[in-house]
Amino acid sequence: METPLDPMKDDLPLMANTSHMLVKHYILDLDVDFKSKVIEGIIVLFLETGSQYRNAGTGKGSFQSESDEMRKMRESEPCHMPVTNLSACSSEAECNELADCGKGEEDTSDKNGNHSNKEEASGISSSKICCGIEHHGKKDFLLILDCCGLSVLKVEEVDVAVVPGIEKFTRSAKLTDVPNDLGSLRNQIVHKLVTLPADQWKEQLYYFMCCSQAPGCGELQFCTGTWSLEIWKSGIQTPADFPHAVRIWYKTKPEGRSVTWTTDQSGRPCVYTMGSPINNRALFPCQEPPIALSTWQASVRTAAGFVVLMSGENSAEPAQLPEGILSWYYYVTMPMPASTFTIAVGCWQEVKQQSFAAAIQTNTEVSLPSSQADFRCNEEICGHVEYPCRFQNPDARLQAVIPYRVFAPRCLMECCEELLLQLIPQCLSAAYTTLGTHPFSRLDVLIVPSNFSSLGMA
Repeated sequence: METPLDPMKDDLPLMANTSHMLVKHYILDLDVDFKSKVIEGIIVLFLETGSQYRNAGTGKGSFQSESDEMRKMRESEPCHMPVTNLSACSSEAECNELADCGKGEEDTSDKNGNHSNKEEASGISSSKICCGIEHHGKKDFLLILDCCGLSVLKVEEVDVAVVPGIEKFTRSAKLTDVPNDLGSLRNQIVHKLVTLPADQWKEQLYYFMCCSQAPGCGELQFCTGTWSLEIWKSGIQTPADFPHAVRIWYKTKPEGRSVTWTTDQSGRPCVYTMGSPINNRALFPCQEPPIALSTWQASVRTAAGFVVLMSGENSAEPAQLPEGILSWYYYVTMPMPASTFTIAVGCWQEVKQQSFAAAIQTNTEVSLPSSQADFRCNEEICGHVEYPCRFQNPDARLQAVIPYRVFAPRCLMECCEELLLQLIPQCLSAAYTTLGTHPFSRLDVLIVPSNFSSLGMA
């Protein structure tokens, strides 16, 4: 039996096997429903083989896929076998159509977050399914993700090889090993995509999105536990052979500890992520260990009248969809921990400058002494992984006040106009003078509800 943890005393268990596989990019496609207090949709994971197995070769070598303790935990948890009567999504489907593919399936989750499947009713027990991951004395590889309190409905491999234009990656001279099967070809495409140079980030995000909408090419088996989601493909024993593009249908639960459903200071409904107690594990399946840094794209739909704010490098503007639905899209090109993914949805209103003159005055960049400016321009080359870094951009190094937006509930608009708008540029300038170049290109400031009892949202 799994030992219960006290979030106030115990550290969160790091279940994800990041030494075997790393998530390099997430694409989330979500619907926010305030009536049911549920966030539902799809997440696509783009994976890279862990460094210690990257050169092991396909089908060669062996490794310990899970600890004895984790195996005991898994054997006591229900598992899911693929449901064959679910049709794959079309590669031409839009993001909102993809989300609809996961709807209508009966949620048979129990109070502990475990998923009981329809196959059990037909005589296939959970223990038999779990034991079935061992074939001819060889254990199938398990992709283990950190999650808690999610209803996982379906998991499948994504056929990235059918994406229009993706053949440019298969013709690359760097792909020297000719794949012997489609699975290897798909994995090589994902590898090429996640390792594109930083100056090709726009092309990379475009093909990530195209791949996320590609049809499935086979359901994967999965098993949910209190703190983890385990996924495997029958007969696949190594991380190199495991599918590197995986799509997961899931939904949150109203009581999930990663989001708070509440009302703002004007009494309007809103929801926001919390920095504790379990990070984003009840928002989407992810990897929590410190080595797991990733980028992401997210499309979030909600009813008209609501504003979606999210950690992202772009200032998203809503796209109008049928039936009074708005869609918001954000992206991040700096690899960051999954715990820094934040979202806030509510009837916020943007607080804007009252006059053009005031806007010019409060957004004027602070001029630095010539010696300090010279120092900024001669900063050493960064030692982090490659991404479009602002520290290498001379213009960004001299930007004392980055673009910012301020959002607040209706009842606090006047107060924010009088006080906050004048304060923020001074704070940004002071931070720049003290700490140097701003690592991010923009900032959203949200006046959170009075019951916000967590750390600040990233």
